[in-house]
Order: sequence, then structure tokens, then C-alpha cells
Amino acid sequence: MTKLEQIEKSVSELGPEELRAFAAWFDELQAERWDIQFEQDAKSGALDALADDALAEFKAGRSRNL
Repeated sequence: MTKLEQIEKSVSELGPEELRAFAAWFDELQAERWDIQFEQDAKSGALDALADDALAEFKAGRSRNL
């Protein structure tokens, strides 16, 4: 049994309260990892082209207020 299969089995055996706690923890973990990845991408310039495209669309009048 792989590590992932073991995790899946363990999670499937959680009761409702434990599952809610696990889900909250997992959501937080994903958010933290996303924040780290976003920060790395921003520092490396990986998002620069997206920002440039968005600014060009705005300057060309192809955007609207939300």
C-alpha cells in the first residue's frame, strides 16, 4: 500500500468531527503553500507577463470596474 493509499484509508475512517478538523487543517496547509508559491513566482518575475497583459488591457479600455 502506497503512502497515499494509507492516507486515503485513514481519512475515510475519520468520524464527522475529525473529518471537519482535518479538512480545516488541510485547507490551511494548501493556502500556506499557495502563498509561498505565489511569493516565489512574484519574486522570480514569473507573473510579470500576466501583469503586463492586464495593464495593457486596462489602458486600452478593455476592462470594467467590479
